[in-house]
Parts: sequence; C-alpha cells; structure tokens
Amino acid sequence: MNAPLLSIRDLHVTFRTDEGTVEAVRGISFDVPAGRTVALVGESGSGKTVVSQAILGILPDTATTRGAGMIFDDPRGEKPLDLLGCDPDSPIRRRIRGNRIAIVFQEPMTSLSPLHTIGDQVGEALRVHKRLPAAEERQQTIEMLRRVGFPDPERAYRTYPFELSGGLRQRAVIAMALICRPALLIADEPTTALDVTVQAQILELLEDLQAEFGMAILFITHDLGVVANIAEEMVVMYRGRIMESGCCRELLRRPRHPYLQALLRAVPRLRDDPNRRLATLREVPHGQAAELLEGIDKRGWRPQGPILEVQNLRKTFLLRRSGWLSGQSRVVTAVEDVSFAVEAGECLGIVGESGSGKTTVSKIIMRAFSADSGKVLFRGPDGEVDILALSERELLPLRRHIQYIFQDPYSSLDPRMNVLDAIAEPLVIHGIGSREERIERVKALLAAVGLEPRHMRRYPHSFSGGQRQRIGIARALALGPEVLICDEPVSALDVSVQAQILNLLKGLQKDLGLTYLFISHNLAVVRYIAQTIGVMCRGLLVELAPADTLFADARHPYTRTLLAAIPEPDPDRPLDFSRVLAERASDPAAWPPPYGLRTGPGRMVAVGKKHLVRMDDRGERR
Repeated sequence: MNAPLLSIRDLHVTFRTDEGTVEAVRGISFDVPAGRTVALVGESGSGKTVVSQAILGILPDTATTRGAGMIFDDPRGEKPLDLLGCDPDSPIRRRIRGNRIAIVFQEPMTSLSPLHTIGDQVGEALRVHKRLPAAEERQQTIEMLRRVGFPDPERAYRTYPFELSGGLRQRAVIAMALICRPALLIADEPTTALDVTVQAQILELLEDLQAEFGMAILFITHDLGVVANIAEEMVVMYRGRIMESGCCRELLRRPRHPYLQALLRAVPRLRDDPNRRLATLREVPHGQAAELLEGIDKRGWRPQGPILEVQNLRKTFLLRRSGWLSGQSRVVTAVEDVSFAVEAGECLGIVGESGSGKTTVSKIIMRAFSADSGKVLFRGPDGEVDILALSERELLPLRRHIQYIFQDPYSSLDPRMNVLDAIAEPLVIHGIGSREERIERVKALLAAVGLEPRHMRRYPHSFSGGQRQRIGIARALALGPEVLICDEPVSALDVSVQAQILNLLKGLQKDLGLTYLFISHNLAVVRYIAQTIGVMCRGLLVELAPADTLFADARHPYTRTLLAAIPEPDPDRPLDFSRVLAERASDPAAWPPPYGLRTGPGRMVAVGKKHLVRMDDRGERR
C-alpha cells in the first residue's frame, strides 16, 4: 500500500445560511495514497464537491471547517503540512493551489474564460508558480496541449474556448490542471456531460497522464461505471457522511451498505430486462395520470399508420469562417437523408455523440429549425399534416399535440415564474380553462409527476435537479399531447434520480398512451425505455432496428463502438479503451467496407426484419 499523500481525519464543514447552520460534511476520514486513484462517490448534495473545495481552500466565506487534521505529505515538500491549520489566503496555500494540488471542474465552458485564448489560460499557472521566460512558457504550454491529445497544439494555443468541441474543452481544462505537474489531481465530475466515446477518451487520458506524472487522483463522480474503470479505492458518501469505503473491486462485487447496494441497482445495464422497473433509493409516488385526460377526448383515437414519420430530412448551416465581414463562409451538413417512423404508444430512441444531428432533427420536428428538404408527417386527431409545410398560424394548434422536454431543467424554466405559472403558461397561451380550472389542472399534473401540489408557489431554484425535471415533464403534459420529444432528459442527473425519471416516463407512457422520441447518448438508458433505436453519426442515421435486435446483432461499426464505450459498474467488465479509441468510429471515411462513405451519404439497406444499416452505394448486403 502506498503511503498517504493526503490524509483527512474527522473533517466537518458547516455553512451559515438565512435558515440557520447547515452541516454539509459530518466527520469524514479517508486517505488518498500517492500515485493511486480514489473515487469519492455519491448523489448530488452528498458533500463530495464540498470536500474538494475544503482540500483546495476555496470554500465561500460562509463556510467553517474543523477536524483532527488534513495532512498533505508532498514529496517535494520539506515536511507534511496540515492544510486545516493554514489560512486559505496564506502564501503557502497559494503556492500549493494550482501547483501541487490542482482541480478539473465538471463544466469546462464555465471554467474557461471566453475572452482569453487556450494558450493564455493553460499557461497562466506557469506564469504564477514558475515565472518562466515567455518563450519557454509557450513551449511548455504547447507541449502539454500535445500530451492531452490536441491534434494541432500550435493552432489550439491560439484558439478560443467557443471554437472547441466539448471533449477538446475538457482536455484544455485537464492541461490547465496538469501544467505544473501536481502531486494530487482532483477531478470533479470531469466526464458527466460528455458522450460515452469522449468519456472513454478522457478516462484513458487520465490513466496515461497519471502513470507519466506519478500523481494521485481524487475522482469525484456519481457514475459507478466510471468508478469501476478508473479507481483502485472507493469512498461512498451520503448526506455528508461516509457510508462505506475500501477496495473498489471488492465494494462493487460485494457491497455491504444498503445505500451502495441501492445505487448499484439503480443503474440501467445493457443485459437487464427492459421490462423491469429500475430500483430507486426514494420511490416517487405519482398520482393517477389518467385524470389528466379529463376534457380531452382522445382515448378512442388511433392514427392510421405511424403517428410521426420523418422522410428524407436534410439540413445545412452556413458558417462564417473569419467573422461576419470577411466574406468567407462554408456549408456544414447537420442532417442528411434521415428517415424513420414512430408508432403510436411506442418509444423511438435516437442515440449518438454530440454533433451527430440528434437535437437538430428534434428541433426540425418542432419547427425551431427549417429543413432544406424532406417531410415530417404527423397523424393526429385532426388528420395527417406535413409539419414542415404549415404556416406560422397553423403551427399554434399543432403545439398542443407535440411537446418537448429539455435536457437542462433549470435553464428551460423561467427563474422569475413560480411552478404554478410555469406549468399553467401553455394553458394560458392556448386559452384553455379559467384561472381556477388551470390551478386544479396544475395540481393534478404535479401529483402525476410525484410532486406536492402545495409547493406550486415555489420558484425553480428551491427544487433539486430531479424535481426540476419533473416540473418540466408536468409542463410538457399540460396540453395533453400525443407525442413527447425528450432531449437528453436524464443526462445531467444522478443515477438514483435518473431511475426515478425513467420510471416516471414509462409509467406516464402506459397511463396516457404517450408516444416518445427519446434522444440520448447513453445506449443503456435508451435500452430501458425504447422499443426501436436509431443510431446517428455525422448527421446520418447509420442503423435502425428494434431494441432487442440492435443489442443482439449490431451491424454498423459505429454502433458497435458505442456499445463498447458504455462503462458498467462491474470490475470484471472493464472498458476496452484500445478498441474505442483505435477504430476512428465517428469518421465515415474510415469505416470498413461496405459501410465506409467516401463519396456520398450511401443508403439504408435492410439486413433483417425492420433492421436497416447504412452502407456505401456500392455496398452489398452481407
């Protein structure tokens, strides 16, 4: 066993609030051995991030820390240092922060300045702690950008954050943290918002850099699949206390504490029965959703054919290369030759990485974007219409039939509107009911999604992430739609809250006969909720099949890579990083015959019953 690089004993952190004192961390103790990875696991609100802030000394002024000690035994230091005994603004703390102890934050866009280049921001720690000549600082910065995987470090040095993809922004944040070669790296949910393939790249990058620099990692996450692939030891937190700790492999194989057992049961897995109900830590009882159909005569209605059908959709965007006055531009194809149909009462899942065109398709269906060509046919109670051919005036009645659940529940709710007004707003816009009738309907909607109607006068900031997402679902159901488009509705949620939302969506679908278009980058989540799955890459639908068929007999190389990149909370099923990273899975030109696309979009070819795969125009059925 390696000697502890950081040893925390009986740490308490309390916050002064208007309502009184809140104890966020309640007497926790654990070690981070030198050169090893310790995972700090728990739901949102368990105190994980507060622990990392206490280690760095960046807690707000309202916080108070106490404990038996927080000993940092830096190999380059003269003697072990008790961080709890150092003022956060003392010179010794400033020498350690960003130099010997560094952090990678969850959201790279908010931790990067939009006004400074990547080179300026990565090199800032060198300027503060090393005071190198400008030429040497630039050279070391470019070298670090190369080490974290930038394809063109020289160009990346001059770019701004908004010019980079999410994965490259996260690599830039990692470069900022590692530029001074710290002894301890704190990684606070560094892969939560990333696609599974990009997540696999980041995990392998951290492993490689840890081996190269000999640093320890404190990895903060709620994703037990990630923990199984990166950590040697695990500390499980709940409401500021440690529930269980020890060897990661042993805890995942034989968890003893009921909390860890419940977390593991809440994770959707590829080999699970999709008909089972996901286990949750706290069951959310929801009311009789059928009450929401009162006054809406739709129960006897059934469409002739699929309720939603997309035909040959194409969308391009015109991008300016060097500013609006340069005159230079290029055309980017976001969606090309996308066709699918959704049967009434079923769920079609669309899976793919960021930038694959999933959300663009959903916004075209909602007419937030206009399409270059194609049709979107909706067969509702009033007959068949082509959504793309409707005028603005004709669109308003259609909104009652198709509604949208957004990825981020906080930004999609107006912070100035309480829950009652937010959920009732669609009813007001469409002139449905009196004020009293709308209030009663909002109460029924809140009960249907597992929220207390007495809380409808509260504002969004007073709810948790899972509760805010349930408010968003209630708002989408207010008009009694037939179709719900769910755009990554659980990607930012803890596994336990994710299970609540997925169970709720399945229950509502059964009670109300809803049809879902469910967009996600997580195939395990889509496996649980969807009957048919479409896989998108670079704007193309590359495979479409019934869920059971897709998971039993995935044909397209991109689909197979997505399946291989899903981390599972099982130490005996580690990710195959070499396979995920070596196949150039998202490059159509690199796909093997007959799937490689070098001259055009190819075509969808039937390879089985309701199983279509995109192949090159010259490709033949295997």
